[in-house]
Amino acid sequence: MNAVGIIFSSINEKSVYELTKQRTMASVPFGCRYRLIDFALSNMVNSGINHVGLVTHYNYQSLMDHIGSGKDWDLARRHGGIKILPPYITAFANSANYLYNTRLEALISIRDFIADCKEDVVVLSDCDTVCNLDLSKMVEQHIETGADITLGVKSSYVSQDTTAAVTVVHSDDNGKVYEVGDYSDLKNGFEDVYVRIMVIGRKYLEEVISDAVAHGYTSFTKDILVRNCKKHDIRTYKFDSYFATIRSLGDYFRTSMDLLDPEIRNSLFGERTRPVFTKVRNSAPTSYNNGAIVRNSLIADGCIIEGTVEIRSSSAA
Repeated sequence: MNAVGIIFSSINEKSVYELTKQRTMASVPFGCRYRLIDFALSNMVNSGINHVGLVTHYNYQSLMDHIGSGKDWDLARRHGGIKILPPYITAFANSANYLYNTRLEALISIRDFIADCKEDVVVLSDCDTVCNLDLSKMVEQHIETGADITLGVKSSYVSQDTTAAVTVVHSDDNGKVYEVGDYSDLKNGFEDVYVRIMVIGRKYLEEVISDAVAHGYTSFTKDILVRNCKKHDIRTYKFDSYFATIRSLGDYFRTSMDLLDPEIRNSLFGERTRPVFTKVRNSAPTSYNNGAIVRNSLIADGCIIEGTVEIRSSSAA
């Protein structure tokens, strides 16, 4: 596939400080053996994207240890492969000497990487999401429609109690976006929610970055999408499979408990053509000693179970 991927490793990590005090969001453990980065990275690899830039911020030592050369994702390549991109890697990229806080500022910090890419299409993704998606279909739709930007959306129930930092996208029957904005909590119901996965033409992205630098823009959503949704061809691509976003410690707990549901677990890990790759650790297997009882639980490698482990319900846990 003629596409390059860019993954933001640390966007929104301030909202889960309990998990990211000593590591970046991308390397937060999940599901006994995975890290959050595994889902975004596997989505790209399984979709034929073998050139990926991983934008870092700080506290990314554990992330580098996890990714290594990228061989566990088949990304240890002479051409393409995975590139870890520290913020502002050139001296002239950041005269103010500050770290980025938004996706747009992060893209400005790696503008040289984007300019050096040969691919025509760029796939942007956050790493605080748990999902198993076929991004190749999204890229194909983007190319077929000739859109400037294609936004990944999912129909989700939103309310003032459950919608922290939710961006709602309104589009017509052809998927052309006519309005983008934050959820206003004026009503409860199903809305197309932007899942922070985007396909955009590389040349168009370079123009967006140059325009942002010239005008001092900092927010991709407010300064680019909201301003241009009626001027440019922005379209939606709807996902219908399981999708969860980690924006709080409560989200992390609820999403972890979701794995106990066989249907959700199968949606994430049961697709043979789209496995979720992770670092092979060659850990010792779990030891279940005499009398051990395990019910409704997932156990990581290396554990020694001598008693009873049971999750009675998500509410009780």
